[in-house]
Amino acid sequence: MKILIITAVFPPEPVVSSSISYDIATELAVNNEVTVLCPKPTRPYGADYASNIVHENGVSYKRIQLSSFTSPKFNLLGRFRESYSMGRHCHYYIKHNYKNIDILYLNTWPLIGQYFAVRIAKKFKIPVIIHIQDIYPESLIEKLPFFKGLFNSILLPVDKYIQQNVEKVITISPSMKSMLIKTRKLEEEKVEMIYNWQNEDKFLDYRKNTEIDQKRGSFTFMFLGSLNVTAAVHIIIRAFCKAELANARLVIAGNGSEKRRLIALAKTYKDSNIEFWDAPMQKVPALQEKADVLLLNLVKGAAQFALPSKLPAYLFSEKPVIASVDEDSDTSKLILHANCGWVVPPENIDRLAAAMHVAACIASDKLRSYGKNGFNYALKNLSRRTNLQKMTSIIENAMRIKKDRT
Repeated sequence: MKILIITAVFPPEPVVSSSISYDIATELAVNNEVTVLCPKPTRPYGADYASNIVHENGVSYKRIQLSSFTSPKFNLLGRFRESYSMGRHCHYYIKHNYKNIDILYLNTWPLIGQYFAVRIAKKFKIPVIIHIQDIYPESLIEKLPFFKGLFNSILLPVDKYIQQNVEKVITISPSMKSMLIKTRKLEEEKVEMIYNWQNEDKFLDYRKNTEIDQKRGSFTFMFLGSLNVTAAVHIIIRAFCKAELANARLVIAGNGSEKRRLIALAKTYKDSNIEFWDAPMQKVPALQEKADVLLLNLVKGAAQFALPSKLPAYLFSEKPVIASVDEDSDTSKLILHANCGWVVPPENIDRLAAAMHVAACIASDKLRSYGKNGFNYALKNLSRRTNLQKMTSIIENAMRIKKDRT
């Protein structure tokens, strides 16, 4: 079968959606003809991709890099233009190559990019599996509440059209699945929930092949991920400084649009030990191994519509987690159910500082127990081995259904 994968991000971009699309492409390419459409790499903001030249050796799929507009730094008009541009490029490709497409896996920018792809696929009767990483326009309303009426009247009907005209909708959390079924008027059997995964092997191999140094210096809190507005890392910095922990450091690893501002903020706390590190994808296991506690932080409302992609990676490092997220979110429920750390309300510096103090003072064997609990949960529920198989089975079943229809 001939499979088209449209993805908003793809390696070498060090984001989870990128590695998920790569895993799907390589797995399906074993027995199928796979083509990947993606823009030039730009995520996270500030990353250098050596003039955007991509070298791939031994891959079993065809990769087509689009010349669409990109907007790695958040800007509402820029992101709209990015989605529109990629959507138009994909629309053009499908229009001229539909005879060589049996099924479409779609993991692209909402909403306009999704709309163009779904509309042209519907015209040529190409089944679409859409992977929803975040719910729009609801997530946008959280950032721009004063546009709520406008967004609901214009964008919500667009998203309903998209999801009602695909073969399957893949969501990444239980709450997201329930919400989409209710608000988009979808049949329950049309919506599947598959957690975003991490490649557990890179964490297992690292720990297997590396002698772990049990002797540590400063107690290390670490945030690793994209430094963007949604992550609100300035809250972490202020909480760490407020905690006033002796012999402790805060490591902020990653890049993003907020990095310069965060560095400037950290410099105002002259008595606190705050370090900024780069975080290449291949070094994530090694970097996270240096942490005693890993930090997950989101602005209010952000955890309501998505499960943070960094969480599986955190848990595979066998480290306890302090999560500053909405307490009724799937993220909060997962951490409490797995018994792998602490949950505090978002944007609450005092509560986050208190949790840091508790974690730094707790017995080391208790910390290791939390880390082991998270690892065991992730291995069962958030691994590539488990979830990639679920994903490819859905895509292959949709192909069989199309074949039976024809």
